[in-house]
Amino acid sequence: MLGIIGAMDEEVAQIKEKMTDVTVTSVAGMDFYQGKLGGKDAVVVRSGIGKVNAGMCSQILADRFHISAIVNTGIAGSLRAEINIGDIVVSTDAVQHDMDASGFGYRIGQIPRVDTFAFEADEKLRELAIECNQKVNPEIQAFPGRVVSGDQFISDKAKKEWLIEQFSASCTEMEGAAIAQAAYLNGIPFLIIRAISDKADDSAGMDYAAFEAQAIKHSVNLLLEMASRYEA
Repeated sequence: MLGIIGAMDEEVAQIKEKMTDVTVTSVAGMDFYQGKLGGKDAVVVRSGIGKVNAGMCSQILADRFHISAIVNTGIAGSLRAEINIGDIVVSTDAVQHDMDASGFGYRIGQIPRVDTFAFEADEKLRELAIECNQKVNPEIQAFPGRVVSGDQFISDKAKKEWLIEQFSASCTEMEGAAIAQAAYLNGIPFLIIRAISDKADDSAGMDYAAFEAQAIKHSVNLLLEMASRYEA
């Protein structure tokens, strides 16, 4: 069964509308929609914004629904010049950029006593996502790349440049790396799919408001096609 997480109602509402045979289970303030999506078993849920919500949501999917994979869908800020608003990033791996235990000798982003710096996304899921995007969103590109997450909306050019320098990342958002960590600890394949809504710089507030709906449409198109072709 595929687990699909979006942080905001806007990111999952259109996906829920496409589901059939739905039952809803409420846990920890989250509504888990279990049913069929594209003819396949799936659970779709709005986690809420931020890493704690995302991590809790992922663990509930693992414990209560015994999912075979997690896909995180939503929007993000671009960290690479060639990745434009509306384009999509599919994760190669994910890092929590606001984890800082450097005072103990750890690299920024490294979680102490965890045996990996970056959580590797599932290659088969990533290849499927890129293939599906070519079919349903032919006008935009899907870029493989690192996703960095933190409990911050990045709208400062200096912070953007710091993220690029520290992590060589493709986009930044607020949930994906927490989902990646939970998936890693539970031995569950995962993928983060993020449509770009802004450039994560001084224009981010204006760009986000203008392009949020466009970005969500692209990620929803991709995810619906992907769900219909997913094989556990």
